[in-house]
Amino acid sequence: MASGIRNPVDMHVGTRIRLRRTLMGLSQEKLGEMVGLTFQQIQKYEKGANRVGASRLYQFAKVLDVPPSFFFDDMSDDVSGGPITGLAEPDAESYDADPDPMMKRETLELVRAYYKIDDALVRRRVFELVKATGGTVRTRTRKGEAE
Repeated sequence: MASGIRNPVDMHVGTRIRLRRTLMGLSQEKLGEMVGLTFQQIQKYEKGANRVGASRLYQFAKVLDVPPSFFFDDMSDDVSGGPITGLAEPDAESYDADPDPMMKRETLELVRAYYKIDDALVRRRVFELVKATGGTVRTRTRKGEAE
């Protein structure tokens, strides 16, 4: 994008590409090979610096084994600019740049590690442990105590 200002929709689509790539255990380089791009180009798409055209989006959907709509899932009205009422694009500064916890690398790695646990009983116990621990932290935080 010539102006240097990233469009919030492009940033959201890039984040969703990164999410799916990471969940599949693919590096940027490997994804690039699969779609005929360099890892630098993948980086630019994931950061929202480059827009993903329709044909490229379709290609990503096929390679990442998701429907094209996946890249627009969970898009808030703040990102999409709400209902279309005119031709002006939303102000890029209104985009909340704080990453969603579900998009953090730590979360993605945790999910991947969790699904690598072969024993269903162990996996269930890990799930219950994390769930119980998370509830404890939330309760303390609500009361104003430090985590």
